[in-house]
Amino acid sequence: MQTLALFFLVTVAIGGIGWVFVYPILSGERRVEQRRANVARTMPARRSEGRAGGKPRRDQIEETLKELDARHAANKRLPLAVRISQAGLTWSKRRFILTAVALGAAGFILFLFTGTGLLPALGVGFAAAFGLPFWILSFLKKRREAKFLNTFPDAVDIIVRGIKSGLPLMDCLRVIVSDAPEPVKSEFRTIVESQTVGVPLGEACLKLYERMPVPEANFFGIVILIQQKAGGNLSEALGNLSRVLRDRKRMQAKIQSMSMEAKASGAIIASLPIVVMGLVYFTSPDYISLLWTERMGNVLLTASAIWMSIGVMVMRKMINFDF
Repeated sequence: MQTLALFFLVTVAIGGIGWVFVYPILSGERRVEQRRANVARTMPARRSEGRAGGKPRRDQIEETLKELDARHAANKRLPLAVRISQAGLTWSKRRFILTAVALGAAGFILFLFTGTGLLPALGVGFAAAFGLPFWILSFLKKRREAKFLNTFPDAVDIIVRGIKSGLPLMDCLRVIVSDAPEPVKSEFRTIVESQTVGVPLGEACLKLYERMPVPEANFFGIVILIQQKAGGNLSEALGNLSRVLRDRKRMQAKIQSMSMEAKASGAIIASLPIVVMGLVYFTSPDYISLLWTERMGNVLLTASAIWMSIGVMVMRKMINFDF
Protein backbone atom coordinates (compact mmCIF):
# COMPACT_ATOMS: atom_id res chain seq x y z
CA MET A 1 0.00 0.00 0.00
CA GLN A 2 2.92 2.31 0.74
CA THR A 3 4.40 1.61 -2.69
CA LEU A 4 1.07 2.36 -4.36
CA ALA A 5 0.80 5.66 -2.50
CA LEU A 6 4.36 6.49 -3.52
CA PHE A 7 3.61 5.76 -7.16
CA PHE A 8 0.47 7.88 -7.03
CA LEU A 9 2.30 10.86 -5.54
CA VAL A 10 5.18 10.60 -8.02
CA THR A 11 2.69 10.42 -10.89
CA VAL A 12 0.90 13.50 -9.60
CA ALA A 13 4.25 15.31 -9.29
CA ILE A 14 5.22 14.43 -12.87
CA GLY A 15 1.79 15.47 -14.07
CA GLY A 16 2.11 18.80 -12.24
CA ILE A 17 5.46 19.50 -13.86
CA GLY A 18 4.03 18.62 -17.27
CA TRP A 19 1.00 20.80 -16.65
CA VAL A 20 3.08 23.85 -15.77
CA PHE A 21 5.87 23.56 -18.34
CA VAL A 22 4.65 21.30 -21.16
CA TYR A 23 0.91 21.98 -21.40
CA PRO A 24 1.20 25.60 -22.71
CA ILE A 25 3.26 24.26 -25.62
CA LEU A 26 1.08 21.25 -26.47
CA SER A 27 -2.24 23.06 -25.97
CA GLY A 28 -1.35 25.79 -28.45
CA GLU A 29 -1.67 28.69 -25.99
CA ARG A 30 1.73 30.07 -26.89
CA ARG A 31 0.93 29.86 -30.61
CA VAL A 32 -2.32 31.70 -30.02
CA GLU A 33 -0.50 34.44 -28.08
CA GLN A 34 2.09 34.78 -30.84
CA ARG A 35 -0.63 34.96 -33.48
CA ARG A 36 -2.47 37.66 -31.54
CA ALA A 37 0.77 39.62 -31.14
CA ASN A 38 1.46 39.37 -34.89
CA VAL A 39 -2.05 40.57 -35.72
CA ALA A 40 -1.69 43.45 -33.25
CA ARG A 41 1.55 44.51 -34.91
CA THR A 42 0.17 44.35 -38.44
CA MET A 43 -3.12 46.12 -37.79
CA PRO A 44 -1.63 49.59 -37.13
CA ALA A 45 0.35 49.33 -40.37
CA ARG A 46 -2.79 48.48 -42.33
CA ARG A 47 -4.69 51.34 -40.73
CA SER A 48 -1.93 53.79 -41.62
CA GLU A 49 -2.22 52.97 -45.35
CA GLY A 50 -5.48 54.87 -45.70
CA ARG A 51 -4.68 57.67 -43.28
CA ALA A 52 -3.70 60.27 -45.87
CA GLY A 53 -7.16 61.81 -46.05
CA GLY A 54 -8.22 60.98 -42.50
CA LYS A 55 -9.60 63.34 -39.90
CA PRO A 56 -7.60 64.54 -36.87
CA ARG A 57 -9.80 62.49 -34.51
CA ARG A 58 -9.08 59.34 -36.50
CA ASP A 59 -5.35 60.09 -36.34
CA GLN A 60 -5.56 60.39 -32.57
CA ILE A 61 -7.35 57.06 -32.30
CA GLU A 62 -4.73 55.38 -34.47
CA GLU A 63 -1.89 56.80 -32.41
CA THR A 64 -3.60 55.65 -29.21
CA LEU A 65 -4.01 52.12 -30.54
CA LYS A 66 -0.36 52.06 -31.59
CA GLU A 67 0.70 53.04 -28.08
CA LEU A 68 -1.48 50.30 -26.60
CA ASP A 69 -0.04 47.67 -28.93
CA ALA A 70 3.51 48.71 -28.06
CA ARG A 71 2.73 48.65 -24.34
CA HIS A 72 1.15 45.19 -24.44
CA ALA A 73 4.08 43.84 -26.46
CA ALA A 74 6.53 45.23 -23.89
CA ASN A 75 4.57 43.71 -20.99
CA LYS A 76 4.21 40.28 -22.55
CA ARG A 77 6.35 38.56 -19.91
CA LEU A 78 4.91 39.43 -16.54
CA PRO A 79 7.05 39.46 -13.39
CA LEU A 80 6.19 37.28 -10.43
CA ALA A 81 4.80 40.17 -8.36
CA VAL A 82 2.26 40.98 -11.09
CA ARG A 83 1.19 37.35 -11.35
CA ILE A 84 0.65 37.22 -7.60
CA SER A 85 -1.46 40.37 -7.79
CA GLN A 86 -3.51 38.94 -10.68
CA ALA A 87 -4.30 35.91 -8.54
CA GLY A 88 -5.80 38.20 -5.89
CA LEU A 89 -3.14 37.51 -3.26
CA THR A 90 -1.59 40.16 -1.07
CA TRP A 91 1.64 38.19 -0.67
CA SER A 92 5.00 39.70 -1.39
CA LYS A 93 7.42 38.11 -3.80
CA ARG A 94 9.66 37.10 -0.90
CA ARG A 95 6.81 35.34 0.91
CA PHE A 96 5.81 33.41 -2.22
CA ILE A 97 9.38 32.23 -2.84
CA LEU A 98 9.81 31.19 0.80
CA THR A 99 6.52 29.27 0.65
CA ALA A 100 7.63 27.47 -2.51
CA VAL A 101 10.98 26.59 -0.91
CA ALA A 102 9.21 25.31 2.21
CA LEU A 103 6.89 23.11 0.14
CA GLY A 104 9.83 21.71 -1.81
CA ALA A 105 11.82 20.99 1.35
CA ALA A 106 8.80 19.37 3.02
CA GLY A 107 8.16 17.11 0.04
CA PHE A 108 11.83 16.16 -0.22
CA ILE A 109 12.19 15.34 3.51
CA LEU A 110 8.90 13.45 3.63
CA PHE A 111 9.76 11.14 0.76
CA LEU A 112 13.38 10.79 1.85
CA PHE A 113 12.37 9.45 5.26
CA THR A 114 9.88 7.00 3.73
CA GLY A 115 12.80 5.12 2.19
CA THR A 116 11.93 5.75 -1.46
CA GLY A 117 15.44 6.84 -2.38
CA LEU A 118 17.22 10.09 -3.12
CA LEU A 119 16.17 10.57 -6.75
CA PRO A 120 12.39 10.14 -6.18
CA ALA A 121 12.62 12.48 -3.19
CA LEU A 122 14.42 15.08 -5.32
CA GLY A 123 11.75 14.75 -8.02
CA VAL A 124 8.93 15.24 -5.54
CA GLY A 125 10.72 18.18 -3.93
CA PHE A 126 11.28 19.82 -7.32
CA ALA A 127 7.62 19.37 -8.25
CA ALA A 128 6.45 20.72 -4.90
CA ALA A 129 8.70 23.77 -5.18
CA PHE A 130 8.31 24.70 -8.86
CA GLY A 131 5.10 23.01 -9.96
CA LEU A 132 2.55 23.17 -7.14
CA PRO A 133 2.86 26.89 -6.20
CA PHE A 134 2.58 28.10 -9.78
CA TRP A 135 -0.31 25.72 -10.47
CA ILE A 136 -2.17 27.13 -7.46
CA LEU A 137 -1.33 30.64 -8.66
CA SER A 138 -2.77 29.90 -12.09
CA PHE A 139 -5.89 28.32 -10.57
CA LEU A 140 -6.54 31.35 -8.35
CA LYS A 141 -5.98 33.71 -11.27
CA LYS A 142 -8.50 31.92 -13.49
CA ARG A 143 -11.07 31.74 -10.69
CA ARG A 144 -10.70 35.45 -10.00
CA GLU A 145 -11.05 36.28 -13.70
CA ALA A 146 -14.24 34.21 -13.89
CA LYS A 147 -15.74 36.10 -10.94
CA PHE A 148 -14.75 39.40 -12.54
CA LEU A 149 -16.37 38.55 -15.87
CA ASN A 150 -19.63 37.53 -14.20
CA THR A 151 -20.28 41.01 -12.82
CA PHE A 152 -18.25 43.28 -15.11
CA PRO A 153 -21.07 43.84 -17.68
CA ASP A 154 -23.36 45.00 -14.85
CA ALA A 155 -20.71 47.51 -13.77
CA VAL A 156 -20.49 48.88 -17.33
CA ASP A 157 -24.29 49.19 -17.42
CA ILE A 158 -24.16 51.21 -14.18
CA ILE A 159 -21.76 53.64 -15.86
CA VAL A 160 -23.97 53.89 -18.96
CA ARG A 161 -27.13 54.60 -16.97
CA GLY A 162 -25.32 57.08 -14.73
CA ILE A 163 -23.89 59.05 -17.66
CA LYS A 164 -27.28 59.14 -19.40
CA SER A 165 -28.86 60.49 -16.21
CA GLY A 166 -26.25 63.28 -16.00
CA LEU A 167 -23.75 61.91 -13.45
CA PRO A 168 -20.02 62.48 -14.03
CA LEU A 169 -17.93 59.43 -14.86
CA MET A 170 -16.09 59.51 -11.52
CA ASP A 171 -19.36 59.45 -9.59
CA CYS A 172 -20.42 56.39 -11.57
CA LEU A 173 -17.15 54.69 -10.69
CA ARG A 174 -17.69 55.49 -7.02
CA VAL A 175 -21.14 53.89 -7.18
CA ILE A 176 -19.51 50.69 -8.48
CA VAL A 177 -16.92 50.84 -5.69
CA SER A 178 -19.64 51.06 -3.05
CA ASP A 179 -22.13 48.51 -4.47
CA ALA A 180 -20.36 46.03 -6.75
CA PRO A 181 -19.13 42.63 -5.49
CA GLU A 182 -15.53 41.50 -5.48
CA PRO A 183 -13.26 41.53 -7.43
CA VAL A 184 -14.92 44.27 -9.52
CA LYS A 185 -15.19 46.43 -6.40
CA SER A 186 -11.48 46.32 -5.57
CA GLU A 187 -10.39 46.85 -9.19
CA PHE A 188 -12.55 49.95 -9.63
CA ARG A 189 -11.42 51.20 -6.23
CA THR A 190 -7.87 51.07 -7.56
CA ILE A 191 -8.95 53.12 -10.58
CA VAL A 192 -10.58 55.77 -8.37
CA GLU A 193 -7.58 55.94 -6.04
CA SER A 194 -5.16 56.22 -8.98
CA GLN A 195 -7.15 59.11 -10.43
CA THR A 196 -7.27 60.79 -7.01
CA VAL A 197 -3.47 60.87 -6.75
CA GLY A 198 -3.12 62.46 -10.20
CA VAL A 199 -3.08 59.61 -12.71
CA PRO A 200 -5.24 60.46 -15.77
CA LEU A 201 -8.50 58.58 -15.83
CA GLY A 202 -7.78 56.99 -19.21
CA GLU A 203 -4.43 55.67 -18.02
CA ALA A 204 -5.95 54.42 -14.77
CA CYS A 205 -8.66 52.50 -16.65
CA LEU A 206 -6.12 51.14 -19.09
CA LYS A 207 -4.06 49.66 -16.24
CA LEU A 208 -7.06 47.52 -15.35
CA TYR A 209 -5.90 45.10 -18.06
CA GLU A 210 -2.53 44.70 -16.30
CA ARG A 211 -4.24 43.55 -13.09
CA MET A 212 -7.05 41.64 -14.81
CA PRO A 213 -5.68 40.28 -18.13
CA VAL A 214 -8.97 39.54 -19.90
CA PRO A 215 -10.09 41.03 -23.25
CA GLU A 216 -13.13 42.65 -21.63
CA ALA A 217 -10.96 44.76 -19.32
CA ASN A 218 -8.79 45.74 -22.29
CA PHE A 219 -11.88 46.83 -24.25
CA PHE A 220 -13.04 48.98 -21.35
CA GLY A 221 -9.66 50.67 -20.95
CA ILE A 222 -9.38 51.40 -24.67
CA VAL A 223 -12.87 52.93 -24.82
CA ILE A 224 -12.24 55.22 -21.85
CA LEU A 225 -8.77 56.23 -23.06
CA ILE A 226 -9.93 57.05 -26.59
CA GLN A 227 -12.88 59.03 -25.26
CA GLN A 228 -10.58 61.02 -22.98
CA LYS A 229 -8.19 61.83 -25.82
CA ALA A 230 -10.47 62.15 -28.85
CA GLY A 231 -13.88 62.87 -27.33
CA GLY A 232 -17.17 61.34 -28.40
CA ASN A 233 -20.38 59.98 -26.91
CA LEU A 234 -19.18 57.92 -23.96
CA SER A 235 -22.60 56.51 -23.06
CA GLU A 236 -23.07 55.19 -26.60
CA ALA A 237 -19.57 53.70 -26.72
CA LEU A 238 -19.96 52.00 -23.33
CA GLY A 239 -23.44 50.83 -24.30
CA ASN A 240 -21.99 49.10 -27.34
CA LEU A 241 -19.25 47.67 -25.14
CA SER A 242 -21.85 46.30 -22.70
CA ARG A 243 -23.67 44.56 -25.53
CA VAL A 244 -20.40 43.06 -26.78
CA LEU A 245 -19.54 41.81 -23.29
CA ARG A 246 -22.94 40.18 -22.83
CA ASP A 247 -22.78 38.62 -26.29
CA ARG A 248 -19.37 37.16 -25.45
CA LYS A 249 -20.75 35.82 -22.19
CA ARG A 250 -23.70 34.17 -23.96
CA MET A 251 -21.37 32.71 -26.57
CA GLN A 252 -19.11 31.29 -23.87
CA ALA A 253 -22.09 29.69 -22.10
CA LYS A 254 -23.27 28.21 -25.40
CA ILE A 255 -19.83 26.78 -26.14
CA GLN A 256 -19.62 25.26 -22.65
CA SER A 257 -23.03 23.61 -23.01
CA MET A 258 -22.19 22.22 -26.45
CA SER A 259 -18.82 20.86 -25.32
CA MET A 260 -20.04 19.39 -22.02
CA GLU A 261 -20.68 15.96 -23.54
CA ALA A 262 -17.18 15.82 -25.01
CA LYS A 263 -15.67 16.91 -21.69
CA ALA A 264 -17.60 14.22 -19.80
CA SER A 265 -16.45 11.57 -22.29
CA GLY A 266 -12.85 12.74 -21.96
CA ALA A 267 -13.04 12.63 -18.16
CA ILE A 268 -14.46 9.09 -18.22
CA ILE A 269 -11.80 7.87 -20.66
CA ALA A 270 -9.00 9.50 -18.64
CA SER A 271 -10.17 8.05 -15.31
CA LEU A 272 -11.03 4.57 -16.59
CA PRO A 273 -7.46 3.08 -16.40
CA ILE A 274 -6.97 4.40 -12.85
CA VAL A 275 -10.35 3.06 -11.72
CA VAL A 276 -9.70 -0.35 -13.27
CA MET A 277 -6.25 -0.49 -11.69
CA GLY A 278 -7.72 0.28 -8.26
CA LEU A 279 -10.44 -2.36 -8.61
CA VAL A 280 -7.94 -4.99 -9.71
CA TYR A 281 -5.69 -4.10 -6.78
CA PHE A 282 -8.47 -4.51 -4.21
CA THR A 283 -9.74 -7.77 -5.76
CA SER A 284 -6.41 -9.39 -6.77
CA PRO A 285 -3.47 -7.50 -5.28
CA ASP A 286 -0.95 -10.22 -6.12
CA TYR A 287 -1.92 -10.09 -9.79
CA ILE A 288 -1.22 -6.38 -10.25
CA SER A 289 1.56 -5.95 -7.69
CA LEU A 290 4.10 -7.03 -10.32
CA LEU A 291 3.83 -3.53 -11.79
CA TRP A 292 5.69 -2.02 -8.82
CA THR A 293 7.61 -4.99 -7.47
CA GLU A 294 9.37 -5.94 -10.73
CA ARG A 295 11.67 -3.73 -12.75
CA MET A 296 9.89 -4.42 -16.02
CA GLY A 297 6.60 -3.61 -14.33
CA ASN A 298 8.01 -0.25 -13.20
CA VAL A 299 9.07 0.52 -16.76
CA LEU A 300 5.65 -0.40 -18.13
CA LEU A 301 3.88 1.58 -15.44
CA THR A 302 5.99 4.66 -16.11
CA ALA A 303 5.49 4.41 -19.87
CA SER A 304 1.74 3.98 -19.38
CA ALA A 305 1.58 7.06 -17.14
CA ILE A 306 3.48 9.14 -19.72
CA TRP A 307 1.30 8.02 -22.61
CA MET A 308 -1.83 8.51 -20.55
CA SER A 309 -0.77 12.07 -19.71
CA ILE A 310 -0.16 12.79 -23.39
CA GLY A 311 -3.58 11.38 -24.24
CA VAL A 312 -5.26 13.54 -21.59
CA MET A 313 -3.54 16.66 -22.98
CA VAL A 314 -4.60 15.78 -26.53
CA MET A 315 -8.20 15.21 -25.45
CA ARG A 316 -8.18 18.49 -23.57
CA LYS A 317 -6.91 20.32 -26.63
CA MET A 318 -9.63 18.74 -28.76
CA ILE A 319 -12.44 19.88 -26.45
CA ASN A 320 -10.94 23.24 -25.43
CA PHE A 321 -12.82 25.70 -27.66
CA ASP A 322 -11.51 29.25 -27.79
CA PHE A 323 -13.46 32.21 -29.16
